[in-house]
Amino acid sequence: MNDLVGLAPEQVERISKARERVIDSIGKNMDLYGITLSIGHLYGYMYFNQGPVTLDELSRTMGMSKTSMSTGVRTLLDLKMIDKVWGKGTRKDLFEVVPDWHQNFSDYFSIKWRKAVEGNMSALSKSLNEIRQMKSDYADEPEVEQLLNTDEVKIEEAIKYYRWLLKLIEALETGKIFELIPKES
Repeated sequence: MNDLVGLAPEQVERISKARERVIDSIGKNMDLYGITLSIGHLYGYMYFNQGPVTLDELSRTMGMSKTSMSTGVRTLLDLKMIDKVWGKGTRKDLFEVVPDWHQNFSDYFSIKWRKAVEGNMSALSKSLNEIRQMKSDYADEPEVEQLLNTDEVKIEEAIKYYRWLLKLIEALETGKIFELIPKES
């Protein structure tokens, strides 16, 4: 981190230690959400960096291969936690953190939840159609029909939940969530 250049060694050590504690905490926190510890550390490092960085700089600073850095950066770009930016006088790609943690949270969960909801809704819909077809096929068998009715109700309840979750995702994506739970200023 080039912002420490010119400081006394003791100052560099103390500031670095405080930052490293936060970077490690960010990494551990992101690990809880299914992002690897190393990508969490990468984000933490970029968060404290003063300005955009190249893959080479990241690789050198973090002691990881350029390939690993590239994978980590791609993941953070996909999650909208960092941006690719233009830098005057350089042909290398530059990346910088999106510092709005509220937006990072919203983007991360809306991306992950939307993907899960779409897959689950598809499975539920397919099973619901099959159950309704079986109800027709076995209309003269009360025990089977009763069982299918119970399953149909359970699947319809699950679909209601996923419709609600889609509304929550929309509230995250549009920022309406912050009307209900305001950001601290």
